[in-house]
Amino acid sequence: MPNTMEKAAVLVETLPYIRKFAGKTVVIKYGGNAMLNADLKRSVIQDIVLMKFIGLRPVVVHGGGPEITALLKQMGKQSSFVSGLRVTDEETMAAAEMVLVGKINTELVALLGGQGARAVGLNGKDAGLIKARKHLATVYEDGAARQVDIGYVGDVAEVKPDIIWTLLTNDYIPVIAPVGVGENGESFNINADYVAGEVAGALRAEKLVLLTDVEGIYRDYHDKSTFISTLDFAAAKRMIREGSIEGGMIPKVEACIRALAGGAAKAHVIDGRQNHSLLLEIFTDTGIGTEVVKGEGQSDEC
Repeated sequence: MPNTMEKAAVLVETLPYIRKFAGKTVVIKYGGNAMLNADLKRSVIQDIVLMKFIGLRPVVVHGGGPEITALLKQMGKQSSFVSGLRVTDEETMAAAEMVLVGKINTELVALLGGQGARAVGLNGKDAGLIKARKHLATVYEDGAARQVDIGYVGDVAEVKPDIIWTLLTNDYIPVIAPVGVGENGESFNINADYVAGEVAGALRAEKLVLLTDVEGIYRDYHDKSTFISTLDFAAAKRMIREGSIEGGMIPKVEACIRALAGGAAKAHVIDGRQNHSLLLEIFTDTGIGTEVVKGEGQSDEC
């Protein structure tokens, strides 16, 4: 009986959140171990489908870096990186597009469909969804910064969300590969965090949720006691400038900032290694990760 009552209590706890978020758009950036581990993948897909069936409108943006590296290795091509970004010539871009659009995107659509949801795969070329411009990497030599052309790596120039709205209105889950299109029709590989942030802003989403391989944001990653449960917009920008946020967390926090600046209500960085992390963050009182908000509120540490 206690176990039954605990289950009932959990369901009751979700009620105000279901009521609050019904009809609201939630953009989910899907990446990291949650894409590579079969059990975690099943958990994420179930979470997304449950969100859809109880009235939310999920939009999925996915990455695929490890799979791109694996394919390039099979092709006998060594990956090289500048400032953490893959140097992308024409052959590498073709491989990236093959993995992102042809493999991962279609697989996610099939998995969502297998759970009873209706999903449609998209990339930036569909209806001009993601306009891209060339990204120049910044490198430092002898203390001086210079710009380096690393090929078909792009930044988001514009998101035209009409096709997303059409799909959401007709009860579909959009699944977006982070490939943008340049002004001459060329393909650009874009960091999926940035795409998710820009899409969330363009949709004025209720939430952007980034699945990562860490618990959330820390003031000092090496000190687990500095975990931050709520971080405001201004503090997030300051921590990047000061170097408190570094490495792979920078694009995730910058994605949160872009989403909030574009009109999203909240952004969340959560641990995708935990089963059903999406449900725990959105439908429980305490949540599990770090939320980034636009207001000038205080950051809570625990």
